[in-house]
Amino acid sequence: MKKKPLNHNHLLDIMACSVVVLDHQLRVTYLNQSAEILLSHSLNRVQGADIYDIMWGESFCEQLEYARQQNEPQAIRAASLTLADNQQIMLDCIITPQQETTSPGKQHWLLLELHRIDRQLQIVRDKQIQQQQQAITELVRGLAHEVKNPLGGLRGAAQLLESELESNELKEYTQIIISEADRLKTLVDDLLGPGKIPDYENINIHEILEHVCNLIQIESGTQITVERDYDPSIPELKCDRGHMIQVVLNIASNAVRALNGQGTIKLRTRILRQFTIHQKRHKLVLKTDIFDNGIGVPEHLQDKLFLPMVSGHAEGSGLGLAIAQSLINQSGGMIQFESKPGATCFSILLPLDNKDTGHG
Repeated sequence: MKKKPLNHNHLLDIMACSVVVLDHQLRVTYLNQSAEILLSHSLNRVQGADIYDIMWGESFCEQLEYARQQNEPQAIRAASLTLADNQQIMLDCIITPQQETTSPGKQHWLLLELHRIDRQLQIVRDKQIQQQQQAITELVRGLAHEVKNPLGGLRGAAQLLESELESNELKEYTQIIISEADRLKTLVDDLLGPGKIPDYENINIHEILEHVCNLIQIESGTQITVERDYDPSIPELKCDRGHMIQVVLNIASNAVRALNGQGTIKLRTRILRQFTIHQKRHKLVLKTDIFDNGIGVPEHLQDKLFLPMVSGHAEGSGLGLAIAQSLINQSGGMIQFESKPGATCFSILLPLDNKDTGHG
């Protein structure tokens, strides 16, 4: 019985590595399935297209041209590439020149092996940030508990003193002490984080986003444009409605401040499949993006933005994002962000299959 010939294309399609084959003019001749997913294009659509119309990066282009001209293999580590849809990715790339010896003219072509690494780097970064945030949060909460007791005594003493005073002018001073003690108590309560157990219910994420849109447009006026890009097929999410409103509002309010009265906020919802959050892989994850084209997050704050008392605004308390992250963590999710001047995106990631919080 004759053995069936080996189907090399089938072998390439089952590889996790993305494989791209280019001819001597750097036109695409083949993509395996992994490369189609990476580039968001099918082979039928891009076959014969210039590789630079599909993906571009300065070091990548230089090494690709060198490999073609010198006919030497090249390895590129942590190359930053821009895809046709302007998506930024980071990957390792091995370029191997090949030569077809069976056909006249000895045709040359290039084999690209692409290994995406930005997602792995993001997972490591998220774990570090989570550990750092947990340590700082515990420290701050311990300090907050220590502050509350003497604060209560200070307020009580001011009230007793006020009852003994006859002069209204002197009572104004005790009122200042009492009001400042109350303000500090509110701040300490915020530092302690959410006090109530989440009340889970089925909600439509788009209703939450529209509710927050109305709030920020009333606050900011008509100079700020809000754009929507919703996926209508997204199922209802099981979470605490009040918590979700607070999370979205905290992020959107920061976006409004970053725009300084004029600019664009864009809200987008998508479903991610087989996505990892907190070292746990989920079949389905809801991704809610809040974009703005404002000034961006200062670089020196980006690694500590979710820590308490860290703010990029002079009038900010530095608690909004820390509280938002804490609320989302309670539902097994997390908040990520990417920022540069003119383009900031905060992404709220929530699993749709989290059994611990009743997600179905």
